[in-house]
Amino acid sequence: MTDHAPLLETRNLGKVFGRVIALRDISVQLNRGEVLALLGDNGAGKSTLIKCLSGVHRPDSGTILMDNTPVDFHSPRDALKCGIATVYQDLAMVPHLSISRNFVLGNEPARGRGIFQRLDRRLSDRITRAGCRRLGIDLRETSQPVGTLSGGERQSVAIARAVHFGARVLILDEPTSALGVKESDNVLKDIDQARQRGVGVILITHNIHHAFPVADAFTILRRGSSYGNFRKGQVTRDQVLDMMAGL
Repeated sequence: MTDHAPLLETRNLGKVFGRVIALRDISVQLNRGEVLALLGDNGAGKSTLIKCLSGVHRPDSGTILMDNTPVDFHSPRDALKCGIATVYQDLAMVPHLSISRNFVLGNEPARGRGIFQRLDRRLSDRITRAGCRRLGIDLRETSQPVGTLSGGERQSVAIARAVHFGARVLILDEPTSALGVKESDNVLKDIDQARQRGVGVILITHNIHHAFPVADAFTILRRGSSYGNFRKGQVTRDQVLDMMAGL
């Protein structure tokens, strides 16, 4: 599902830290309902790029566009307002709080007024179950602490939370890096569900075996530069591995 104008685009994006060139002329496009795999080894520039897209860093050169309109993010809140949600490896969850409390964190429904206002726990539970159900995630109990969930389950809840609260672009930072085979497969299914709902997904990973089955397009970074942008079918898995290795 694509429109003529990309959902998200960067044109010749650059970022410098002192004498270190972290990004050099990076141009990528993400369409609605697609998964873009951003690939590269450690130090390739993946983290710097997503921090520019999510408002953590401001690029030193180039342009970021949403719906073909230039945007300038001064903070992560600016990116969120545009519909760009980032799920980092630490997931920004509070382990001792419940699943539903984490799900609505920052978007808490309230009951009462003034000094009598308090969290509406029942509505929080309903919101959490509904948001997870949309991605095919069946929760056992929304009151259990997030810290009791497996890594894959926490990733699934974080993805469902971002989609439920209006993410148009979902950036996932190494979501399968610490997961086993079965949990990685479940997270990849959640990514596919988000894509089917029209969300554009940027999957950051160094694991081509996780990226290749789910991605529609690939961008390969190495030492801050891009080897290019490829549609699925234009490159093989081995060719992508060679580019990641600089061969």
